[in-house]
Amino acid sequence: MRSERRTSLLAALALLAMTACWGSTFFLIKDLLDRVPTLDFLAVRFAIAAAAMLLAAPKAIARLSPVVRRHAMVLGCLYGAAQILQTAGLAHTPASVSGFITGMYVVLTPLFAAWILRTHIGAMTWAAVALATVGLGVLTLGGFSIGYGEAITLVAAVLYALHIVGLGAWSTSGDALGMTILQILVIATICLVATAPDGIVLPDNGRDWLSVLYMAIVAGALAMLGQTWAQAHLPPTRSAIIMSMEPVFAASFAVALGGEGITSRLLIGGAMVLAAMLVVELVPHRLVEAEVTHIAV
Repeated sequence: MRSERRTSLLAALALLAMTACWGSTFFLIKDLLDRVPTLDFLAVRFAIAAAAMLLAAPKAIARLSPVVRRHAMVLGCLYGAAQILQTAGLAHTPASVSGFITGMYVVLTPLFAAWILRTHIGAMTWAAVALATVGLGVLTLGGFSIGYGEAITLVAAVLYALHIVGLGAWSTSGDALGMTILQILVIATICLVATAPDGIVLPDNGRDWLSVLYMAIVAGALAMLGQTWAQAHLPPTRSAIIMSMEPVFAASFAVALGGEGITSRLLIGGAMVLAAMLVVELVPHRLVEAEVTHIAV
């Protein structure tokens, strides 16, 4: 039992570190997208990530069973489609609203987990979900309206939630590396197909290439490997609440490295999201909430 608790804590820390990596990319992406179209950036980023992981572990996919390969391909399709929809939504809606709607996977994940995995969601967990959602709103929202951009961004949030639930159901420690590589290959393929008709614009200077390499290797390949491994040991809802720290990290890096100022909304919203994460980590879990339901078909 103590060993399982230690593994669970390590998985939570890995997921938090991955979320910090994702948060660190926001101000880099904001700068890079002034020179490289979004879909072109995504295609190059995930193609580099896939190539690097294949070079590091060329036989990892071959060791997966046919069922696990199918699962990884489904998860890669979900994530790739979510990336494209979220990006397309950004062209039609303010970034802050997009960030809040995308963060709605915190609410959608326990709903899907209860429906698909028959997972019991306790009152304290729902309270943490509500706290994280309000915190995201305080952190990001300055106004809100429903339009085309908001609608497709909400679809992206649904796909992200399904991806989190799918990882919780299908990932195992032993298959984490192979599943990660196959997911990234599928994501790269989807992004390349989406942008290929217009041609692919590449970065034209060393600084931009360094940003792309960091986002491909550290915040791409290694972060997804960490997520895939961590979710083999964590319930989907707990994972989603930990991952809701992403905009908090994004804002923190923007203040520390991007020259943005500290606001009361940043402090209050960030504190609420952090409190939600601490609730699910420090409050004792009932057995039924701590179990990770795996589906083998």
